[in-house]
Amino acid sequence: MTDIKINVQNPDGSIITLEAPTDMGLSLMEFLKGNEYDILATCGGMALCATCHVQVISGIEKLKEISDDEFAMLDTLPNITETSRLSCQLKLANELDNITVKIMGDGL
Repeated sequence: MTDIKINVQNPDGSIITLEAPTDMGLSLMEFLKGNEYDILATCGGMALCATCHVQVISGIEKLKEISDDEFAMLDTLPNITETSRLSCQLKLANELDNITVKIMGDGL
């Protein structure tokens, strides 16, 4: 499979489903920015700023375990949730197929 579905929950609660390529080495952050979602990604995807914070609404069990560095960055945010992740640390791959995310931003 080369394309997966990524569901994005908008601020109004509606959900948009996007087709995402898995063969380009993109992170979820890069994909969302490419689809004109408002993600700052200040550090360019190095897990140093948390401005690409997303809440995984469904599908968290499919994701690889969170790294210590990613958790340490998320832990600085006022709006962290049980299913918070940095979208720059999630590579588009088959295991992300059909996850639903809500863009949280930097929480500021």
